Amino acid sequence: MTYLVGSGLTAYGRHDGQSTLDLMSQASAQALSDAGLARGDIDGLICGYSTTLPHLMLATVFAEHFGIQPHYAHTLQMGGATGMGLVMLARQLVLSGAAKRILVVGGENRMTGQSRDSAIQVLAQVGHPTYEVPLGATIPAYYGLVASRYMHTYGSTERDFSALAVLMREHAARHPGAQFSKPITEDEVLASRPIATPLKMLDCCSVADGGCAVVIAADPLGDHPVKISGASQQHNAQHISAMATLSDFGAGRSTQRALADAGRRLDDVEYAAIYDSFTITLTMLLEEIGLAARGQAGHLAREGHFGLTGKVPLNLHGGLLSYGHCGVAGAMAHLAETHLQMTGRAGARQARQAGVSLLHADGGVLSSHVSVVLEAL
Repeated sequence: MTYLVGSGLTAYGRHDGQSTLDLMSQASAQALSDAGLARGDIDGLICGYSTTLPHLMLATVFAEHFGIQPHYAHTLQMGGATGMGLVMLARQLVLSGAAKRILVVGGENRMTGQSRDSAIQVLAQVGHPTYEVPLGATIPAYYGLVASRYMHTYGSTERDFSALAVLMREHAARHPGAQFSKPITEDEVLASRPIATPLKMLDCCSVADGGCAVVIAADPLGDHPVKISGASQQHNAQHISAMATLSDFGAGRSTQRALADAGRRLDDVEYAAIYDSFTITLTMLLEEIGLAARGQAGHLAREGHFGLTGKVPLNLHGGLLSYGHCGVAGAMAHLAETHLQMTGRAGARQARQAGVSLLHADGGVLSSHVSVVLEAL
């Protein structure tokens, strides 16, 4: 067995003067404290990449900075799927016996430590260098194309997307660490500045500074352990121009295998933490996974299905759309919130039940998928 035994999460937003290593350190210290462990107890370290500190050996750089000497160290790059990929890798390492107590961490000063031009250049790597990048597309443009095709296929509207943005802001309002907590309406989403038709500014995640860390262990240590009972991945293609279809990106297959690994069914899921870089991302993932019927994610959000008291509460910290997005740690915030929910420590955000939780993240433009199932003890 493997267990998530501690989590740490900084506020997301602007952290002037804080580097990638600083933010990773703050989150890691919180996670160790939450797990009741000291730095010397850690024998494994897995880091997510950082675009503001693109070092060839980030894991060992951080180990030195944080003051640990792990038996195993590794840095992983899977775009937005990295956070869940780190957890899956940590689980495999624990099961293999390579390490018993692994610190998993991501963090980045993406808001204050990177210029707009630099960010665009880094993120352009997602596009195909011959067939996509020369045409000038950006990540929002790729997702805009997916959204347009989705609307054509399923008859949904821009207002359906906006319902998810409103929901995430509603959830963020209950979290003191969220970057954005002011309530918004569907009309305000629709009236916000166009970014990549049909996506508006409020359909897109923010850019933030922040860090998140968790501790994965072979034993249920500390006061707040939860079991990692299933995990899986699926990678159909890196580039949109190489996708055979724009309705099956791999999220469904990844989730099905993770649930099977856990001996669970989708109907068992009580809490969901789903990647939401754009409202179309959240829409596509919810529907491909099966948490909503095709064309119905926005309607269900509007009706309260994914709300605090709904059938399947979703991203109760506010997600990337409102809590904030700081690279690898963006999706890891979903993980930290899920840990709090499952151990009854989410305060005003606490769901009625979260004993079986499903987490899913994608990297690139719905290119790489990682699903994780957690269960309360």
